[in-house]
Amino acid sequence: MFNVTNLPKTTTLFESMTDTVNVLPHLIELKEAWRVQNFRFTKDQKEQYEMLLQARRERVKYFYENDLVQKGPKVVKEKEQEEKEN
Repeated sequence: MFNVTNLPKTTTLFESMTDTVNVLPHLIELKEAWRVQNFRFTKDQKEQYEMLLQARRERVKYFYENDLVQKGPKVVKEKEQEEKEN
């Protein structure tokens, strides 16, 4: 019997790149290639860079929307307790 769950999952380049947690190493690698290639991307590299950059922007936007980014200065709890006691 043929079961749908037994089928191998086919993924596109876009899905495999955006599923990764951290796209920064891929962006850094493309930027290095850009430098070596006289500051020019090939058509494929440009498409990949734009896709990775969009994925990065979406991830950062997600962090801001869900308050996962520190805003303002770091406050040390010990100093807060000392101020309350005084």
